[in-house]
Amino acid sequence: MATVLYSAAMSLDGFIAGPGGDMSWMVPHLGPNPVVDDLVGRVGSLLVGARTFGGDDPYRGTPQEGEAFGGAWHGPQFVLTHRPPDRPVPGVTFVGDLASGLAAARAAAGDRYVNLLGASVARQCLEAGELDEILVTVAPILLGGGVRLFDRPEGAAVPLERFHQSEAGVSTNLWFRVVR
Repeated sequence: MATVLYSAAMSLDGFIAGPGGDMSWMVPHLGPNPVVDDLVGRVGSLLVGARTFGGDDPYRGTPQEGEAFGGAWHGPQFVLTHRPPDRPVPGVTFVGDLASGLAAARAAAGDRYVNLLGASVARQCLEAGELDEILVTVAPILLGGGVRLFDRPEGAAVPLERFHQSEAGVSTNLWFRVVR
């Protein structure tokens, strides 16, 4: 059965996107990362939030624009949205609710990872008891505002167990299991 993983690059002050969803901050930090490079080969499908799917792209203006993991990964993508586009997008299935999107992503992933992209979809999976792991690559930058890695207004704590920590250039990889 697929493992549900939330992976993201994050500023030291906890933001995965800058103000207005800006992802350009990430460009200087997109160098080689053995942990992420290895993960890409183990991802079976993506479950992506609508804002992430339609949002800013750190690869804007390059041949990798619009490609998951900068074009290193190809496979089935499921986008959670109530407003699918009028025209089909090759390789992308639009789903209207978390349960059906997660079921489809799990079926497509098999025994590989369902990789979540987007803070909202990750929070929804966590609240539904469906999030298994979190991988964060912490970049040495302070953004001061934007989209937080995890935002839960009621402030309930979520216990995690770290099972991997490594350096990748000037960034740090932290990989956790969600404790249930």
